[in-house]
Amino acid sequence: MKKNSLYWQVPLLVFLIAGTFYIARQNRKERLAEQQQNAYQRDEGQVFGTFYHVTYQATSSLKSSIDEALAEVDGEFSMFNPNSTVAAINRGEDPLRSSMFEEVYRLAQRVRDDTHGAFDITVAPLVNAWGFGFKNEQLPTPEQVDSLLKIRNQMDFSAIAKGYGCDMVARALEAHGVKDYMVEIGGEVVTRGLNPQQQAWKIGVSKPSEDALPQDGNELQAILTVSDAAMATSGNYRNFYYKGGRKYAHTIDPRTGYPVQHELLSATVLAPRCAVADAYATAFMVLGLDSARQVLKLHPEMQAYLIYTDADGRLTEWHSPSLQFTTP
Repeated sequence: MKKNSLYWQVPLLVFLIAGTFYIARQNRKERLAEQQQNAYQRDEGQVFGTFYHVTYQATSSLKSSIDEALAEVDGEFSMFNPNSTVAAINRGEDPLRSSMFEEVYRLAQRVRDDTHGAFDITVAPLVNAWGFGFKNEQLPTPEQVDSLLKIRNQMDFSAIAKGYGCDMVARALEAHGVKDYMVEIGGEVVTRGLNPQQQAWKIGVSKPSEDALPQDGNELQAILTVSDAAMATSGNYRNFYYKGGRKYAHTIDPRTGYPVQHELLSATVLAPRCAVADAYATAFMVLGLDSARQVLKLHPEMQAYLIYTDADGRLTEWHSPSLQFTTP
Protein backbone atom coordinates (compact mmCIF):
# COMPACT_ATOMS: atom_id res chain seq x y z
CA MET A 1 0.00 0.00 0.00
CA LYS A 2 2.78 2.43 0.88
CA LYS A 3 4.48 1.69 -2.43
CA ASN A 4 1.29 2.35 -4.43
CA SER A 5 0.70 5.54 -2.47
CA LEU A 6 4.20 6.74 -3.34
CA TYR A 7 3.48 6.16 -7.04
CA TRP A 8 0.54 8.56 -6.77
CA GLN A 9 2.39 11.16 -4.69
CA VAL A 10 5.33 11.59 -7.05
CA PRO A 11 3.27 12.62 -10.13
CA LEU A 12 1.12 14.87 -7.94
CA LEU A 13 4.21 16.60 -6.54
CA VAL A 14 5.62 17.08 -10.05
CA PHE A 15 2.29 18.51 -11.16
CA LEU A 16 2.21 20.98 -8.26
CA ILE A 17 5.78 22.12 -8.88
CA ALA A 18 5.13 22.55 -12.59
CA GLY A 19 1.95 24.47 -11.85
CA THR A 20 3.75 26.78 -9.47
CA PHE A 21 6.45 27.55 -12.03
CA TYR A 22 3.80 28.12 -14.71
CA ILE A 23 1.87 30.60 -12.56
CA ALA A 24 5.07 32.45 -11.62
CA ARG A 25 6.09 32.57 -15.28
CA GLN A 26 2.70 33.92 -16.34
CA ASN A 27 2.80 36.57 -13.62
CA ARG A 28 6.26 37.58 -14.77
CA LYS A 29 5.08 37.79 -18.38
CA GLU A 30 2.13 39.92 -17.39
CA ARG A 31 4.37 42.19 -15.34
CA LEU A 32 6.87 42.56 -18.19
CA ALA A 33 4.06 43.25 -20.66
CA GLU A 34 2.69 45.93 -18.36
CA GLN A 35 6.14 47.47 -17.99
CA GLN A 36 6.65 47.54 -21.75
CA GLN A 37 3.25 49.15 -22.22
CA ASN A 38 3.79 51.74 -19.49
CA ALA A 39 7.07 53.59 -19.95
CA TYR A 40 8.46 55.79 -17.20
CA GLN A 41 7.53 59.44 -17.54
CA ARG A 42 9.61 62.31 -16.16
CA ASP A 43 8.14 65.72 -15.39
CA GLU A 44 9.64 68.74 -13.65
CA GLY A 45 8.84 72.35 -12.86
CA GLN A 46 8.97 75.08 -10.24
CA VAL A 47 6.94 75.43 -7.05
CA PHE A 48 7.39 76.93 -3.55
CA GLY A 49 10.49 78.80 -4.70
CA THR A 50 12.25 75.54 -5.63
CA PHE A 51 12.03 72.76 -8.23
CA TYR A 52 10.11 69.50 -8.42
CA HIS A 53 10.98 66.28 -10.25
CA VAL A 54 8.55 63.40 -10.71
CA THR A 55 9.38 60.00 -12.24
CA TYR A 56 6.52 57.54 -12.70
CA GLN A 57 5.31 54.64 -14.81
CA ALA A 58 2.32 55.50 -16.99
CA THR A 59 1.15 55.35 -20.60
CA SER A 60 1.34 59.15 -20.98
CA SER A 61 2.36 62.29 -19.12
CA LEU A 62 0.28 63.34 -16.12
CA LYS A 63 1.99 66.72 -15.75
CA SER A 64 -1.29 68.63 -15.85
CA SER A 65 -2.58 66.64 -12.86
CA ILE A 66 0.74 67.12 -11.04
CA ASP A 67 0.70 70.88 -11.61
CA GLU A 68 -2.95 71.07 -10.56
CA ALA A 69 -2.18 69.33 -7.25
CA LEU A 70 0.80 71.59 -6.60
CA ALA A 71 -1.16 74.73 -7.50
CA GLU A 72 -3.71 73.81 -4.85
CA VAL A 73 -0.99 73.47 -2.19
CA ASP A 74 0.70 76.65 -3.40
CA GLY A 75 -2.58 78.54 -3.09
CA GLU A 76 -2.77 77.65 0.59
CA PHE A 77 0.79 77.68 1.96
CA SER A 78 3.27 79.38 -0.37
CA MET A 79 5.20 82.33 1.05
CA PHE A 80 6.05 83.25 -2.55
CA ASN A 81 2.39 83.57 -3.58
CA PRO A 82 0.81 86.86 -2.39
CA ASN A 83 -2.62 85.36 -3.03
CA SER A 84 -2.10 82.32 -0.78
CA THR A 85 -4.14 81.78 2.36
CA VAL A 86 -1.08 82.06 4.61
CA ALA A 87 -0.02 85.33 2.92
CA ALA A 88 -3.48 86.77 3.58
CA ILE A 89 -3.36 85.69 7.24
CA ASN A 90 0.08 87.27 7.66
CA ARG A 91 -1.32 90.54 6.29
CA GLY A 92 -3.88 90.51 9.08
CA GLU A 93 -6.78 89.36 6.95
CA ASP A 94 -9.23 86.60 7.87
CA PRO A 95 -9.58 84.39 4.77
CA LEU A 96 -11.70 81.27 4.59
CA ARG A 97 -9.55 78.32 5.68
CA SER A 98 -9.98 75.21 3.54
CA SER A 99 -9.99 71.63 4.78
CA MET A 100 -6.47 71.31 3.34
CA PHE A 101 -5.26 74.27 5.37
CA GLU A 102 -6.84 72.90 8.54
CA GLU A 103 -5.31 69.45 7.92
CA VAL A 104 -1.77 70.80 7.66
CA TYR A 105 -2.27 73.29 10.48
CA ARG A 106 -3.45 70.50 12.82
CA LEU A 107 -0.46 68.35 11.83
CA ALA A 108 1.90 71.25 12.58
CA GLN A 109 0.32 71.69 16.00
CA ARG A 110 0.56 67.96 16.72
CA VAL A 111 4.28 67.86 15.87
CA ARG A 112 4.81 71.02 17.94
CA ASP A 113 3.21 69.38 20.97
CA ASP A 114 5.00 66.06 20.39
CA THR A 115 8.40 67.80 20.26
CA HIS A 116 7.69 70.19 23.14
CA GLY A 117 7.78 73.25 20.90
CA ALA A 118 10.83 72.35 18.81
CA PHE A 119 8.69 72.61 15.67
CA ASP A 120 6.86 75.90 15.36
CA ILE A 121 5.36 77.49 12.22
CA THR A 122 5.58 80.95 13.84
CA VAL A 123 9.39 81.01 14.24
CA ALA A 124 10.11 82.77 10.92
CA PRO A 125 10.72 86.29 12.35
CA LEU A 126 13.40 84.90 14.68
CA VAL A 127 15.04 82.88 11.90
CA ASN A 128 15.13 85.94 9.68
CA ALA A 129 16.61 88.09 12.44
CA TRP A 130 19.44 85.67 13.19
CA GLY A 131 20.07 84.88 9.53
CA PHE A 132 20.51 88.53 8.74
CA GLY A 133 22.68 88.97 11.81
CA PHE A 134 25.08 86.14 10.98
CA LYS A 135 25.48 87.42 7.44
CA ASN A 136 26.10 91.03 8.46
CA GLU A 137 27.71 90.47 11.89
CA GLN A 138 24.84 92.38 13.52
CA LEU A 139 23.31 89.85 15.87
CA PRO A 140 19.93 90.65 17.45
CA THR A 141 20.05 92.03 20.98
CA PRO A 142 18.43 90.15 23.90
CA GLU A 143 15.67 92.77 23.88
CA GLN A 144 14.99 92.14 20.20
CA VAL A 145 14.90 88.37 20.75
CA ASP A 146 12.44 88.76 23.65
CA SER A 147 10.26 91.00 21.52
CA LEU A 148 10.23 88.56 18.59
CA LEU A 149 9.42 85.65 20.91
CA LYS A 150 6.20 87.43 21.80
CA ILE A 151 5.22 87.97 18.15
CA ARG A 152 3.41 84.81 17.09
CA ASN A 153 0.99 86.18 14.49
CA GLN A 154 3.11 85.32 11.42
CA MET A 155 2.90 81.80 10.03
CA ASP A 156 5.42 80.08 7.76
CA PHE A 157 4.64 76.56 6.50
CA SER A 158 7.89 76.17 4.53
CA ALA A 159 9.10 73.42 6.89
CA ILE A 160 6.09 71.26 6.10
CA ALA A 161 4.57 72.49 2.81
CA LYS A 162 7.09 70.82 0.49
CA GLY A 163 6.48 67.49 2.19
CA TYR A 164 2.73 67.97 1.95
CA GLY A 165 3.11 68.90 -1.71
CA CYS A 166 4.88 65.57 -2.31
CA ASP A 167 2.00 63.78 -0.59
CA MET A 168 -0.56 65.56 -2.77
CA VAL A 169 1.27 64.71 -5.99
CA ALA A 170 1.49 61.09 -4.84
CA ARG A 171 -2.27 61.08 -4.30
CA ALA A 172 -2.82 62.52 -7.76
CA LEU A 173 -0.64 59.83 -9.36
CA GLU A 174 -2.36 57.03 -7.48
CA ALA A 175 -5.76 58.40 -8.53
CA HIS A 176 -4.61 57.67 -12.10
CA GLY A 177 -3.61 54.13 -11.17
CA VAL A 178 0.15 54.77 -11.00
CA LYS A 179 1.92 52.20 -8.82
CA ASP A 180 5.60 53.01 -9.42
CA TYR A 181 6.77 56.57 -8.83
CA MET A 182 9.17 58.97 -7.14
CA VAL A 183 8.11 62.51 -6.26
CA GLU A 184 10.77 65.04 -5.20
CA ILE A 185 10.26 68.68 -4.24
CA GLY A 186 13.32 70.57 -3.05
CA GLY A 187 14.85 67.43 -1.55
CA GLU A 188 11.69 66.00 0.04
CA VAL A 189 10.69 62.66 -1.46
CA VAL A 190 7.85 60.14 -1.71
CA THR A 191 8.35 56.76 -3.40
CA ARG A 192 6.19 53.79 -4.30
CA GLY A 193 6.92 50.56 -6.15
CA LEU A 194 10.07 50.25 -8.27
CA ASN A 195 12.38 52.58 -10.18
CA PRO A 196 13.01 52.33 -13.95
CA GLN A 197 15.66 49.65 -13.28
CA GLN A 198 13.01 47.61 -11.46
CA GLN A 199 14.75 48.07 -8.13
CA ALA A 200 13.87 49.83 -4.91
CA TRP A 201 14.32 53.60 -5.07
CA LYS A 202 17.68 54.89 -3.80
CA ILE A 203 17.92 58.44 -2.44
CA GLY A 204 21.19 60.15 -1.51
CA VAL A 205 21.88 62.12 1.68
CA SER A 206 24.35 64.98 1.18
CA LYS A 207 27.43 65.28 3.35
CA PRO A 208 27.41 68.60 5.25
CA SER A 209 30.12 70.82 3.80
CA GLU A 210 30.51 74.56 4.21
CA ASP A 211 32.95 74.60 1.28
CA ALA A 212 30.44 73.37 -1.31
CA LEU A 213 28.83 75.93 -3.58
CA PRO A 214 25.21 75.66 -4.78
CA GLN A 215 26.29 74.86 -8.34
CA ASP A 216 28.65 72.12 -7.20
CA GLY A 217 27.60 68.51 -7.01
CA ASN A 218 27.02 67.51 -3.40
CA GLU A 219 29.19 64.78 -1.95
CA LEU A 220 27.00 62.03 -0.53
CA GLN A 221 27.20 60.77 3.01
CA ALA A 222 24.87 57.81 2.41
CA ILE A 223 22.43 56.33 -0.09
CA LEU A 224 19.17 55.26 1.55
CA THR A 225 16.75 52.64 0.31
CA VAL A 226 13.39 54.40 0.34
CA SER A 227 10.77 51.80 -0.51
CA ASP A 228 7.08 52.74 -0.27
CA ALA A 229 7.92 55.57 2.11
CA ALA A 230 8.51 59.29 2.35
CA MET A 231 11.79 61.00 3.19
CA ALA A 232 12.73 64.53 4.23
CA THR A 233 16.06 66.08 5.20
CA SER A 234 16.70 69.18 7.27
CA GLY A 235 20.17 70.62 7.66
CA ASN A 236 22.31 73.70 7.29
CA TYR A 237 24.87 72.36 4.86
CA ARG A 238 26.57 75.68 4.10
CA ASN A 239 25.73 77.65 7.23
CA PHE A 240 27.93 76.71 10.19
CA TYR A 241 29.83 78.43 12.93
CA TYR A 242 32.68 77.15 15.08
CA LYS A 243 32.93 77.19 18.84
CA GLY A 244 35.67 75.49 20.83
CA GLY A 245 36.94 73.77 17.70
CA ARG A 246 33.56 72.13 17.03
CA LYS A 247 31.09 72.75 14.23
CA TYR A 248 27.51 73.90 14.90
CA ALA A 249 24.60 74.51 12.56
CA HIS A 250 22.70 77.81 12.44
CA THR A 251 19.36 76.48 13.72
CA ILE A 252 17.11 78.70 15.83
CA ASP A 253 15.27 77.16 18.77
CA PRO A 254 11.67 78.48 18.72
CA ARG A 255 11.46 77.97 22.48
CA THR A 256 14.38 80.22 23.40
CA GLY A 257 14.82 82.44 20.37
CA TYR A 258 18.55 81.62 20.20
CA PRO A 259 20.70 79.28 18.06
CA VAL A 260 20.86 75.72 19.32
CA GLN A 261 24.01 74.51 21.06
CA HIS A 262 24.47 70.97 19.84
CA GLU A 263 26.40 69.19 17.12
CA LEU A 264 23.62 67.79 14.92
CA LEU A 265 24.20 68.99 11.34
CA SER A 266 21.65 67.02 9.32
CA ALA A 267 18.47 65.09 10.09
CA THR A 268 16.88 62.76 7.54
CA VAL A 269 13.55 61.21 8.50
CA LEU A 270 11.57 58.43 6.81
CA ALA A 271 7.85 58.25 7.54
CA PRO A 272 4.63 57.06 5.89
CA ARG A 273 3.77 60.67 4.92
CA CYS A 274 6.22 63.27 3.64
CA ALA A 275 4.59 66.14 5.54
CA VAL A 276 5.26 64.21 8.75
CA ALA A 277 8.87 63.44 7.76
CA ASP A 278 9.39 67.10 6.81
CA ALA A 279 8.13 68.47 10.12
CA TYR A 280 10.03 66.00 12.32
CA ALA A 281 13.29 66.50 10.39
CA THR A 282 13.04 70.21 11.17
CA ALA A 283 12.21 69.51 14.82
CA PHE A 284 15.16 67.13 15.18
CA MET A 285 17.56 69.87 14.08
CA VAL A 286 16.35 71.85 17.09
CA LEU A 287 16.22 68.93 19.53
CA GLY A 288 19.67 67.51 18.80
CA LEU A 289 20.83 63.91 18.65
CA ASP A 290 19.80 62.55 22.05
CA SER A 291 16.36 64.17 22.21
CA ALA A 292 15.64 63.21 18.60
CA ARG A 293 16.37 59.59 19.43
CA GLN A 294 13.99 59.79 22.39
CA VAL A 295 11.21 61.04 20.09
CA LEU A 296 11.93 58.24 17.62
CA LYS A 297 11.41 55.66 20.36
CA LEU A 298 7.80 56.85 20.59
CA HIS A 299 7.30 56.53 16.82
CA PRO A 300 8.17 53.07 15.48
CA GLU A 301 6.63 54.09 12.15
CA MET A 302 9.55 56.49 11.57
CA GLN A 303 13.25 55.98 10.84
CA ALA A 304 16.09 58.48 10.84
CA TYR A 305 19.63 59.06 9.61
CA LEU A 306 21.38 61.73 11.67
CA ILE A 307 24.76 63.34 10.91
CA TYR A 308 26.65 65.10 13.70
CA THR A 309 30.15 65.98 14.86
CA ASP A 310 31.69 63.91 17.64
CA ALA A 311 33.87 65.11 20.53
CA ASP A 312 36.89 65.20 18.20
CA GLY A 313 35.09 67.25 15.57
CA ARG A 314 34.73 64.35 13.14
CA LEU A 315 31.61 63.82 11.04
CA THR A 316 29.67 60.87 12.49
CA GLU A 317 26.30 59.27 11.81
CA TRP A 318 23.58 57.55 13.78
CA HIS A 319 20.73 55.66 12.14
CA SER A 320 17.67 53.65 13.08
CA PRO A 321 18.61 49.95 13.31
CA SER A 322 16.11 48.93 10.62
CA LEU A 323 17.20 51.59 8.11
CA GLN A 324 18.65 50.21 4.86
CA PHE A 325 21.46 52.22 3.27
CA THR A 326 24.86 52.04 1.64
CA THR A 327 27.86 54.38 1.84
CA PRO A 328 29.28 55.80 -1.44
